[in-house]
Amino acid sequence: MQPFPHNKIKNKYLVIFLAVLFTLSVANQAIAGRPDSFADLAEKLGPSVVNIYTTQVVKAENRLNEFFFNHEQNIPDAFKHFFGLPNHPKTPPREMKKTSLGSGIIITADGYIITNNHVVENATDINIRLTNLKQYEAKIIGRDSKTDLALLKIEADEKLPTVTFGNSDKLRVGDWVLAIGNPFGFEQTVTAGIVSGKGRHLGGAPYENFIQTDASINPGNSGGPLFDTKGRMVGINTAIYSRSGGNIGIGFAIPINMANNVITQLKEHGQVERGWLGVMIQHVTQELADQFKLDRPIGALVGEVSPGSPAEKAGIKQGDIIIAFNGMEILQMSGLPSLVAQTPVGTKVKVELVRKGEKKTLTVILGKLKEDHAGIDSSETTTEEKVGLTVQELTKELAQSLGMEDSKGVVITNVEAGTPAGDAGLRRGDIVLEANRKAIENIDHFKKALDKKDKNILLLIKRGKHSSYVVLKRR
Repeated sequence: MQPFPHNKIKNKYLVIFLAVLFTLSVANQAIAGRPDSFADLAEKLGPSVVNIYTTQVVKAENRLNEFFFNHEQNIPDAFKHFFGLPNHPKTPPREMKKTSLGSGIIITADGYIITNNHVVENATDINIRLTNLKQYEAKIIGRDSKTDLALLKIEADEKLPTVTFGNSDKLRVGDWVLAIGNPFGFEQTVTAGIVSGKGRHLGGAPYENFIQTDASINPGNSGGPLFDTKGRMVGINTAIYSRSGGNIGIGFAIPINMANNVITQLKEHGQVERGWLGVMIQHVTQELADQFKLDRPIGALVGEVSPGSPAEKAGIKQGDIIIAFNGMEILQMSGLPSLVAQTPVGTKVKVELVRKGEKKTLTVILGKLKEDHAGIDSSETTTEEKVGLTVQELTKELAQSLGMEDSKGVVITNVEAGTPAGDAGLRRGDIVLEANRKAIENIDHFKKALDKKDKNILLLIKRGKHSSYVVLKRR
């Protein structure tokens, strides 16, 4: 009989034990950023969050006027005098008070408060309630609709609790965050969640760069803070994505790094001064990336450079693809405007771009940002049935009617839906300036470009005052 293999059994169980310890260690690391309770943070941070109650006076038409004047043709003449219709003046509009709720954050002990612009816009009265139930009237120091931020001031009779700013750039997807606010009038409501995404763009404003979170945010949370687990404010809650109007786990906050620059300027000047590069840019699709010899669709494609702009002076050209600004990679076109806007006027920045497949780095000194087509004749045209559009020679008279200084190119007079031209987003009135990076000066040039066997055609078009690139995909 062979001896029982005690050592092998012991080694087997030792391996299993160590594996369990390793698994528990990984699990503990995964939740290491989450405290056992958010109670201490809520108690500490709550007093710096205020409730905002605004009043707005609106004019409402008399309901009889609203109904009968919209349906006047249905009223017999004998009865019109009863309702102030023709020959009898309408009842004057009634003034009504409209109230709304929001949240805010105290940022200085002497009473400066941050909130959203949409919370206080058009408000005639703004009242602030602290956690100790004291109430104050607030005045607006400055508002910025482009970032949806506003700075308020109250004159308190005490030193007020304030928040500490964090660094929103260091937030990572999956980090725990805490929201405090006044949803639906339920004061000091505390919710927790994680950072679900960064750099989100909703398309409602030019400088969006939202933090996405699943911490419950509802109407009334607007203007309230988003904190990290160390109690530092990393965002200002602004919007929700919802079909019903209630929270479904998709909320958005303005990053504090963006807000800090805006709030500082509002406090010092009452308005915001933004950097200006002077380019019209567009999204880089996979088709455009292929045309411009990029290995992936990143960056911002320059469709137009404004004459005399910082970009023109630095040597940026139409067709360049900006892939980095001031050391920050531009993954999507929408990321560039906010970076430029946040950079102080007069700053020298490095702009990295791709030009004809080669990388270049230019130095730009930022400037200060300063805050419809005519009809087309039915003269000689040519129809390109394969791509679904009709073009016309661009005469000097037609160019002038379209607000153009020269008559180079051809004008699109019709686009058929469901065709390559329609799918590319081309419109009646667009001017085709280039095809596959070659100038189009007349219809013959355009026809020759389409006669080539290229599967995709890169067009440079002018729409109104601005130019952009479009890929026309043959079928």
